Amino acid sequence: MNPKPLTFKDFPHFKPNLTPKQVIQKGSFGGTYFRDIKSSVTNKKYKDSWKEFPKSWFTGKVVNKKFDNYSKQDNKYNVKVGTTLEFWESKDWIREQDPYGWFQWYCRFYKGRRSDDDERQIKRYNNMRRFKGPLIKKIKSTHGSSYNDETISPRIRQTLLHWAYELTEIDYNHHT
Repeated sequence: MNPKPLTFKDFPHFKPNLTPKQVIQKGSFGGTYFRDIKSSVTNKKYKDSWKEFPKSWFTGKVVNKKFDNYSKQDNKYNVKVGTTLEFWESKDWIREQDPYGWFQWYCRFYKGRRSDDDERQIKRYNNMRRFKGPLIKKIKSTHGSSYNDETISPRIRQTLLHWAYELTEIDYNHHT
């Protein structure tokens, strides 16, 4: 499968190629993104936050999951990536409106919410794509490998998946 970039008329420079449902169902965040949290940004506890999104998003690897124990087997590439909520908060990446962070923002944006944080989050997304170049370079340096050889840089691939992006053949072939 070669996912096509999604388009948002009001933000044409934002082009993830996976929907939130696809990110979740492919296997992301060790299965723990929507766990119960205590936010130091809002000083509130959050429980069952996943319930604001369609149930259909939570099938496959995450059916009946409690979201509380990180498991690299719940990730598509079977690797552990990412950092803690506390780390994200310390970097000022978390805003009060989305105490879980970027992916919560993306889920809400995808469902139609627009906010004064959209430009910042889209900029973060576009900056994150800097991982794409090193992935492509590594694939090209491994002669005979295909753009979708999942054994090459699974950690980078998993990180990109968390950000709603999978390397496509078109991106691979057009990268300079």
